[in-house]
Amino acid sequence: MKVVIVGGVAGGATAAARIRRLDEQARIVVFERSGYISYANCGLPYYIGDVITDPQALTLQTPESFYVRFRVDMRVRHEVTAIHPDKKTVSVKNLETGETFEESYDKLILSPGARPAQPKVPGTGLDRVFTLRTVEDTFNLKKYINEHRPKSAVLAGGGFIGLELAENLRELGMEVTIVQRPRQLMKPFDSDMAAFIHSEMTRHGVKLVLGRTVEGFVENGDGVDVLLKDEAPLHADMVALAIGVTPDTALAKEAGLALGVKGSIVVNDRMETSVPDIYAVGDAVQVKHSVTGLDDLISLAGPANRQGRIAADNICGGDSRYPGSQGSSVIKVFDMTAAVTGVNETNARKAGLDVDRVILSPMNHAGYYPGGKLMTMKVVFEKKTYRLLGAQIVGYDGVDKRIDVLAAAIHGGMKATGLKELDLAYAPPYSSAKDPVNMAGFMIENIEKGLLKQWFLEDLDKLSRDGSVTLLDVRTEGEYNRGNIDGFKNIPVDELRERLDEVEQGKPVYVICQSGLRSYIACRILAGYGYEAYNFAGGFRFYDAVTNDRCLIESASACGMDQ
Repeated sequence: MKVVIVGGVAGGATAAARIRRLDEQARIVVFERSGYISYANCGLPYYIGDVITDPQALTLQTPESFYVRFRVDMRVRHEVTAIHPDKKTVSVKNLETGETFEESYDKLILSPGARPAQPKVPGTGLDRVFTLRTVEDTFNLKKYINEHRPKSAVLAGGGFIGLELAENLRELGMEVTIVQRPRQLMKPFDSDMAAFIHSEMTRHGVKLVLGRTVEGFVENGDGVDVLLKDEAPLHADMVALAIGVTPDTALAKEAGLALGVKGSIVVNDRMETSVPDIYAVGDAVQVKHSVTGLDDLISLAGPANRQGRIAADNICGGDSRYPGSQGSSVIKVFDMTAAVTGVNETNARKAGLDVDRVILSPMNHAGYYPGGKLMTMKVVFEKKTYRLLGAQIVGYDGVDKRIDVLAAAIHGGMKATGLKELDLAYAPPYSSAKDPVNMAGFMIENIEKGLLKQWFLEDLDKLSRDGSVTLLDVRTEGEYNRGNIDGFKNIPVDELRERLDEVEQGKPVYVICQSGLRSYIACRILAGYGYEAYNFAGGFRFYDAVTNDRCLIESASACGMDQ
């Protein structure tokens, strides 16, 4: 059996190694357009920022090492220019010599990946306008920085690459501005959770220009002007495009393979395309979102590796199935960690799901143990069924641990209420006896049992100030005086029982505290005396972060908060 693989890196290289482990006699040929067959593309921004200093560290395997270990014919700087399914051949061009030839196959795996999305605006080809996707891109950008010592950069795009590159350029001492059309960074997160990411970026000196459209790039002296629609241009010494990626599927389209979302290659759960004996894996393929069941395009290294393994299994006579992508990811944002799994609230609603959520701010470990830090968690679940749909966490220590627990729970089909039952490891330096994941489960169980009724930030403007409802802040007087929401009366929770005569019977009571815990206790006290009480999800800390972020983005002067 002869297997030809188009593209290396995550999916293609994984498939090649797996095929060899399953079939020692198979002939395996990999054609890779770049000069590198397997590299750590997630580490590229950290090479720019001198966190990774050895360029060889980016190369996970060389053609020589791969051949020695797996006897795979790895041909770099070879571009497949056409697929001929009728003849079961591919046309190949040697980019070093210009030679062209045809290569036959019994089975073909396409792992072309994705290319940086290029805005259709003038100036993208300027010398000072860069993309960052391949090792060659990285070396070009690093060479420019070393030779020209730019002092400022504009990054077009606020996804994973944009944020990682922004951090690393700031560590080099550069002024950095991120500009993009969406009004938030990191679209896998809901806008309220993205507010914490925005805060961390601006705290480290990154300027955010959100909700603006880039219309082109023009050389101006020793730098570049970034032209914005209806705004003054931004000037910088260099520009990096990080507005996302597009499936690199021109070959598949020309060969007649079925295409799906954003031109991605349609595959079944065995990673088979619409054409017999042709498989596809990685960033170029359409997948099912494992939570919503909808067709999606999820470009992450973990899924690409698993897909390569599955294609290899099936080529070698197995029957492996890909269950879909869940979208679990994590990113370092200066001192903060932000992580997500499953589907966020925004996309769950777009998918037609009837959802609810809890927002909590637990410590990463026992409060009495020194060095504890807060994290903010948002857990999304389906009403009535309590099916766990997704989670987002922003914080410092312990974020990655909790998102992985939640990712496993979603994959296992656990109900959100079941989080309370998880038997998680505890010691004071690492967690609390009631882990943050357990706490989310307790809150959701309280909703199921009717013990917790919530109100949310979007409800604030609907709350009447005509006296028909009671607005109650149960923090301490000092906390209240440092910042509060207009119209909320302050009665500290520990004084509430003695001051119930100040809370009029027969009116709904909307309660807030700093994190949501004391206000929940207040709601239970009020319920015990016959009041209908609602707890604010996330607490004043959450309200403050989100509303301040929105005010900054909108340049609004009235934020609805009395300081």
